[in-house]
Amino acid sequence: MNEFVISEIKNNIAEITFGTPKSNSLPGAILEKLAQTILEEGVKKEVKAILIKSVGEKAFCAGASFDELLAIDELETSKKFFGGFAKVLNAMRNCGKIVVVRVQGKTTGGGVGIACGADYCFATKDAALALTEINLGIGPFVIGPYVERKIGKSQFSAMAIDAEFRSAEWAEQHNIYHSVSENIAEMDAKLGDFLQKLSTRSDEALALIKKVSWDGTDYFNILMPDRIHMSASLILEDSAKKNIEAIKERLRAK
Repeated sequence: MNEFVISEIKNNIAEITFGTPKSNSLPGAILEKLAQTILEEGVKKEVKAILIKSVGEKAFCAGASFDELLAIDELETSKKFFGGFAKVLNAMRNCGKIVVVRVQGKTTGGGVGIACGADYCFATKDAALALTEINLGIGPFVIGPYVERKIGKSQFSAMAIDAEFRSAEWAEQHNIYHSVSENIAEMDAKLGDFLQKLSTRSDEALALIKKVSWDGTDYFNILMPDRIHMSASLILEDSAKKNIEAIKERLRAK
């Protein structure tokens, strides 16, 4: 499977699908394309809402691409890469349209950020999630404001420190997921009904719901440069590179 981002408008819903070969992890080029596509679909008058989903039946998103993290060797390149996650989340926040996210399996790191950037999120019971950045030697700094908005600062800190997976049930109880299904087929049936209803709603009402839902988050823009720098500088440390190599080796051994 090649890396891709595609979009198709169905019944006034812009369905954006991304995919990469390694558990839908996100390299910089895909982050840039995903952010651009969200903003492009958001300005189309016929679009009532945006659906973000990934390919396959396993992982929704494994976060940052390890291969790209290992290749980064200077600060400006690193800042551009982590800034890509900020661009995607900022696009979700500012596109003016309700953003729905479909999570079919486990998600980590930046994938958790995408789930938390949703206005409404569907998931299966297998969609456990974790902030695993500390395992690399960095932290979930860029996605932090979006995760904190959903689960609170204390729970965010706990997730960032222990890097353990939380169940889909936990994520529903803590406002990340809004619908959890037994399997993909059940989730997609519920999602289809939900999107059908959204397609008939008032444009103006949906836009205002989006606006008031994100009211008070303009300060995210102020936080981002420092948050990007935190991750960008830490990933350049030799210890971080060694951590990533060790994780890749463990994955190859499975």
